[in-house]
Amino acid sequence: MRTPLIDRRDFLRAAGASFAAAMTPSAWARTMATDAVFATAFVRRNGSYGAAVLSEDGKVLHAVDLPDRGHDVTFDPVSGRAVVFARQPGTFAMVFDHKGREEPLTIPSLPDRHFFGHGVFSQDGALLYATENDFDNAEGMIGVYDACSNFRRVGEFPTYGVGPHELLLLGDGRTLAIANGGIETHPDFGRAELNIATMQPSYVLVDRISGELIEKHELPAELHKLSIRHMDRDGAGNVWFGCQYRGPVTDLPPLVGKATRDKGIQLIDMPQDVLAGLRNYVGSVAANPLAGTVAVTSPQGNTLAVIEAATSKVLSAQDLTEVCGIAPDGKGYLSTTGGGVIVGPDGATLSDPDHVWDNHMLRIEAG
Repeated sequence: MRTPLIDRRDFLRAAGASFAAAMTPSAWARTMATDAVFATAFVRRNGSYGAAVLSEDGKVLHAVDLPDRGHDVTFDPVSGRAVVFARQPGTFAMVFDHKGREEPLTIPSLPDRHFFGHGVFSQDGALLYATENDFDNAEGMIGVYDACSNFRRVGEFPTYGVGPHELLLLGDGRTLAIANGGIETHPDFGRAELNIATMQPSYVLVDRISGELIEKHELPAELHKLSIRHMDRDGAGNVWFGCQYRGPVTDLPPLVGKATRDKGIQLIDMPQDVLAGLRNYVGSVAANPLAGTVAVTSPQGNTLAVIEAATSKVLSAQDLTEVCGIAPDGKGYLSTTGGGVIVGPDGATLSDPDHVWDNHMLRIEAG
């Protein structure tokens, strides 16, 4: 589950001394009093990039600059350090020192690699794992970085597929779940997708210590254009994933599935009107163990759908223009849109005139 438990004061230190200096007294007070904060990347209306810390009521508590567009954020629950990953084919990830004594650190990708926007820490916070593209060989890789040595790159291992996107660390602390989107890209061609006719998406489990493949599951041949992209883990340990379809727009393939250890993957049935509303594109997935639900969003279809985890039944679907960022909040969800709107679990909205919110949002609970 993407709800790492960290101390609120450690989180504030994660952004460094400049974090505290930049905050107004009222913003500081709101942060210290709240039960959770949320982290997300954004694009300013003037075209510059950054990452923001939001309060539970959707107000920007602080923002940090990024050199280019960000994608997702991960946190180390031990040290409180945060990492913001560049959107693919980005070549940087930015780290914030949890002690606040150093300036933020930028992790550059290798010359023949780029990031895919996602990463995760080991349970002890010693290592950072990031999805990467070995683009000259059209091979997905996991880059391994030593968090105890200025995030020096210390190794890599394959994802056993092409175009890895999101990855999760499972409850055993050793197994990585990886969504291989199956789409070949190369920075010489920007974000162009080079192998749609032959793409082979897969969901894999890999031992993060040995780099060995534990399980690999591919979709049926008729669904080979269904790119597996984003994931989250529910309270029972099932991994839920959302897909993006690269076939004809008139098709209505299943877009959401779940994976259970040793039992493979299962695509779930959704009502036709809800499925059509997603427009063949799931942009983000978030589980809410407190509510026993999973939410999926589609900025393409302007839809947010909530699913009961135990039964795979769709409980609700709402229209929300350009919705994508989603994180659990109470027994509901906080969501953000590409129009700069933040929507609370009660449906209350807050429009921000300065920010366009990016694809993902992470809830950080106070400890």
